[in-house]
Amino acid sequence: MFRLKNIIPYNTNYQFMSIRKLMIYFSIFFILCSIFLLIFKGLNLGIDFKGGTLIEISTKNSNISELRKILDPEFNDVSLQEFGDSKTIIIRLQNDSNTESIKTINKVKDLINDKVDEFRRSEFVGPTISSELLWKGLQAVGFALLAILMYIWIRFEWQFGFGAVVALTHDVLFTLGVLSLFDIEFSLSSIAAILTICGYSLNDSVVIYDRIRENLRKFKKLDLVELFNLSINNTLSRTIMTSLTTLIALLSLFIFGGEVINPFAFAMIIGVLIGTYSSIFIAVPTLLLFKFRPQED
Repeated sequence: MFRLKNIIPYNTNYQFMSIRKLMIYFSIFFILCSIFLLIFKGLNLGIDFKGGTLIEISTKNSNISELRKILDPEFNDVSLQEFGDSKTIIIRLQNDSNTESIKTINKVKDLINDKVDEFRRSEFVGPTISSELLWKGLQAVGFALLAILMYIWIRFEWQFGFGAVVALTHDVLFTLGVLSLFDIEFSLSSIAAILTICGYSLNDSVVIYDRIRENLRKFKKLDLVELFNLSINNTLSRTIMTSLTTLIALLSLFIFGGEVINPFAFAMIIGVLIGTYSSIFIAVPTLLLFKFRPQED
């Protein structure tokens, strides 16, 4: 019988801290690349943040390719994607006012009326609302990081809190950089993914931090680098197990969930991978960087 321990390592003794400087330089390089991409390329903002018109239709026998050939020559910025099944399609178009939205909807109906079984709904998001949504989303991420800092500070010590926030900031910037690089649509679901990534990464870091705190009491004379290696190895099987099971679920969503859920699933996959990495190579080494020392009893 296949045993789980054949793929999940137990009782390991990896020297993670011996390569911490290399990993930190690696992270700094990719964070700078992410910032460069965000400044000069930006994110592919969805209708939630750019504003525009959304139309949901149910087609007769047409597919996205046929509809795209009809709509692309008539509109400067139009995107189509399946919603749930191959016959239900979401059409997104850019316009700045409700009046333009009504004209756009009527024009779309005229162009594809013979290929549509039902026009199910249409929505318009104005530029004022979209900019407010973007600002509220950024506020949500900022407040989440601040609350995390306060929580870890109270539960552990300020170095732990700062280390957790550094790791979370690293995860958020890295994920945004990857979304920008691959031109993945950034919408309200992406904000939800970012907040979920923060929670996942924090949970992973707290597990390691808690083991560090336990080991500080057990091995008061042990060198901090060795103690950190011991703590990471103690929790490594749990970290790998959690990451693998989460990734299996996310890969299923990404492959079988359809285009609507793909941006969320993709952001989460990147976030889980980078969150697992940062909890080991960013959150823990930060304790050394800020001259962390165990308190004497």
